[in-house]
Amino acid sequence: MERLLDKLSSFWLGISNNNRGVVFVDAVCLFTAVYLGYALRLTFFLSEGYRVEMLVSCALFSGSVFFLFYFGKIYRILWPQASVEEYARFFKYYCFGVALYAVLLWFFKGYVGPRSSVAILSSLGIIFMGGARASWRLLHVANQVGREQRHRALIIGAGNAGTQLARDMMRNDSKFVPVGFIDENPALRGMYVASLKVFGGREELSRAVKDESVEIVLIAIPSASGSQISSYLDILSDCGVSVRVLPTLLDLADGQVSVSRLRSVSLEDLLRRESVKLDIGGISGVIGGKCVLVTGAGGSIGSEICKQVLAHKPKQVLALGHGEQSIYLLMESLAAAKLDGATLPIIADIADTKTMEAIFREFSPDIVFHAAAHKHVPLMEDNPREALRVNALGTRTLANLAGRYGAERFVMISTDKAVNPTSVMGATKRAAERLLFSAQREHEKTLYMAVRFGNVLGSRGSVVPKFEKQIENGGPVTVTHMDMKRYFMLIPEAVSLVLQAGAMGGGGELFVLDMGEPVNIADMARTLIRLHGYEPDTDIEITCTGIRPGEKLYEELFYDTKHVDVTSHDKIYLSPISEAETDIMPEVLRLLEDTASGDVSAGELRSRIMAFAGSGSSCTA
Repeated sequence: MERLLDKLSSFWLGISNNNRGVVFVDAVCLFTAVYLGYALRLTFFLSEGYRVEMLVSCALFSGSVFFLFYFGKIYRILWPQASVEEYARFFKYYCFGVALYAVLLWFFKGYVGPRSSVAILSSLGIIFMGGARASWRLLHVANQVGREQRHRALIIGAGNAGTQLARDMMRNDSKFVPVGFIDENPALRGMYVASLKVFGGREELSRAVKDESVEIVLIAIPSASGSQISSYLDILSDCGVSVRVLPTLLDLADGQVSVSRLRSVSLEDLLRRESVKLDIGGISGVIGGKCVLVTGAGGSIGSEICKQVLAHKPKQVLALGHGEQSIYLLMESLAAAKLDGATLPIIADIADTKTMEAIFREFSPDIVFHAAAHKHVPLMEDNPREALRVNALGTRTLANLAGRYGAERFVMISTDKAVNPTSVMGATKRAAERLLFSAQREHEKTLYMAVRFGNVLGSRGSVVPKFEKQIENGGPVTVTHMDMKRYFMLIPEAVSLVLQAGAMGGGGELFVLDMGEPVNIADMARTLIRLHGYEPDTDIEITCTGIRPGEKLYEELFYDTKHVDVTSHDKIYLSPISEAETDIMPEVLRLLEDTASGDVSAGELRSRIMAFAGSGSSCTA
């Protein structure tokens, strides 16, 4: 008896909440079929003897059908969306159930009625149950006529964002129907938020997806870290559901949460870190009401600086860039966000001294964020003079003008490739750092500082767009070395820390951002392939092309990791700078003149540029 109860219990628990109603309807259909089988053969008012026979037949017939349906997994079918194959499977196992019922009748000869009743109830059973299922299917199709199919959605996160998202779906004609929440707060388990049940934490995620026939899972936690999102994806990997995610808090700066903000999970989501805490008042105090010049404004970092600076209500933002298309796209994006009113686009070359001086003379910017630079390592190996002209000369030109025209602050964006550089790009950025601090000694009233960090995801030079294009083309995905690692940050996080460092600097500092742990590039490629729905090295191959000129296997953030100072912000460090550094500007100008006249060979040019990185104590930064 206990084993029978265990079997019945496992049968019931193996059925989703939606299909438990189907079991009840089937039970009513089978009972009605048996009753009519007897009533149509005998009379609608059965005598007492036939009532017992009818009940025995009902138990045998229902038990046989349910027994075969259990083994045929009929109750795992979502009947409103069933196809011909599911109905054929239903008919097959019903016939098996009738056959089993016929066998059982031989053992209960004295407890059953006429054989014609058996034929009638068997026919009526398939008609009633099949008709019920066909009705559900027809109602489902009719409900979808004239509008897009609505998908059952489970929301992860029952906080403000999740609640706003659920209400937006319920109030508007959304293609998603929310069925409930998953939330890590144990106090919310079993409670109702926005009229939807909170099923529990992540340990209930798989069960909720199965029981509620969920088709799509929506991660509505803007503050979620990459590790949190990864853990949810690991659980959902075998559930056969789509996953969407809300952007980060920085991307939701306006506080508006809606279905339109949902998007597919990207690599950026998996590399999210804990939300950055900023001194908003301090940043606004430095930027608010001021004229701010942003160089390289059309680039990924420069454009984000413009957007975040505008949030602090400056008097004016001068968006300076060398490429007219990138500046045009920046202005289009600012106009779409209604942020272009205080922005003036300027097309100019930062190494053009006369043009830069005219800009400073006319506008006298109070704050300069210098993001313009040539950053592509292999291209700069082939164009070393241009790297020196823009990265080194351009930086010193701007720094001198900022001091002469009374700018309050000058913040330069540097790179981890400036530490022990092996490339022309890294050496010229290191030279730019040295030139910046030479300017600090000449113009004491202007506060100069550099902020050094590694790669950012989503930039034009990032490997991610390249990998995604290769995946779209079916592969192979190419990496230069299987052991190559890089530091990565998200653009909004990096820029917010740049603004924070710029506000807290007192002049002459080299700030280094906390980049977290370095990421293996080959592992990144594998993750991207999986996010696109493929299996690495099975569906899409990963191949190695070899390290390119100027590249290193591992990047560094400090020359001397033993002499690193903390700051008032836990994600911003301070690298010491030697006071003994000499001004390298005369040598930079001499080298540019020599290369213009053709007196320097390519090998000599590169070696002289690499010398600008400095050596010994002068390179403690």
